[in-house]
Amino acid sequence: MSVYESYDEVSADYDKTRVPIGAEIIADCLAGGPAPLSEVSLLDAGCGSGAYSAAMVDRVGHVDAIDLNGGMLAVARLKLRQQERQGRIAFHQGNITELPFAEGRFDGLMANQVLHHLDSGEDPALPVLDKALAHFHRVLKPGGVVVINTCTREQLRRGYWYYGMIPEALKRALKTHASLEGIEEKLTRAGFEPTGHRVPLDQVMQGQAYFDPRGPLKPEWRKGDSIWAMVSAEELAKAEARVRAMDGDGALDDYVAERDSGRAFVGQFTFIHARKG
Repeated sequence: MSVYESYDEVSADYDKTRVPIGAEIIADCLAGGPAPLSEVSLLDAGCGSGAYSAAMVDRVGHVDAIDLNGGMLAVARLKLRQQERQGRIAFHQGNITELPFAEGRFDGLMANQVLHHLDSGEDPALPVLDKALAHFHRVLKPGGVVVINTCTREQLRRGYWYYGMIPEALKRALKTHASLEGIEEKLTRAGFEPTGHRVPLDQVMQGQAYFDPRGPLKPEWRKGDSIWAMVSAEELAKAEARVRAMDGDGALDDYVAERDSGRAFVGQFTFIHARKG
């Protein structure tokens, strides 16, 4: 699905530096929907390696997980093979802008760190996002809950210490991420009633790996954040040289601490929730 990340290559290493933060927020939002949480039929739209499906499958009644990438689906199915055998989760290969499900099938839907991978070409209005939200609305029951896990533009600028090392890639990434207000407006146009947003300030996308000051030097570490896929070979060489130079000067830890200081105020992820009217 991603227009800039090769997830067939990334899938084998993806979970080494990714943590499904905010699962408790998703569960709390779903509990306000049309069914008790333990009975919720949940769609994981753009499930990737299945980390969020794994975090939710024991909390809800049933999970359907869909992703366009076969490599990611293979990782997810291996991770959740027992739950799949038990009939608690089903996997589907497909595009979230053309969901292959009947109208009103699900009580809840979650889309975790996926919408910025949709291809809107050079159109800053991100029309493909409208298409995805229209499908989200169609497959939810009346009163159904959608939870969108995304990064705001401010979070991208201030919530990740290493983006200062790849400024050109960050500029490209900002164009693929709709603003918080923009997403809420698009949800309203799609027929949803936005009900708020939440930011977990004390959690980080990569778990403890996030704090590794030498992480940018490691291919497996970089695979945990798709924005590194936007980095050219020349930009990567500059970033690696900068890390090595600061490490040699004893300045690397101070750089990380200074650049990371904004995260305490903005967090890294935002969970936007809305209800189908």
